[in-house]
Amino acid sequence: MAALAYTNIFTNDIDRLADFYGTLFGLEEIVASRSPIFRGFVAGGTSLGFSGPGAYELLGLIPLEGQGDRAFQTFDVDNEQEVRDLTGKARELGGTIVKEPFATYYGWFQSVLRDPDGNAFRINFRGAAA
Repeated sequence: MAALAYTNIFTNDIDRLADFYGTLFGLEEIVASRSPIFRGFVAGGTSLGFSGPGAYELLGLIPLEGQGDRAFQTFDVDNEQEVRDLTGKARELGGTIVKEPFATYYGWFQSVLRDPDGNAFRINFRGAAA
């Protein structure tokens, strides 16, 4: 079975976005991988990377045109209160709340947000709502 090693977010300002997620979730930076076009962080069993515009050429990719959600990151936490607390912290750090913390029909508790670049992400507790 394959394992997800990295998920990367392209951004025009890798420092701003890396600092947003690093500060919000207390992620440990993988300093050895830092470059002018990349910053990476340990994020549980995978790693989260932030790639600047120079990474497109390195990877042989052409930036997609237009707006729209193309990726959706989910960050699991240990309890409902942590969902609430991190949702508020995300707002303080420049994020936008799309949907306040709520209980899902499948028994999880989560909020939906956008980071300072407008990328959608979710803060999630995989337990029954109180």
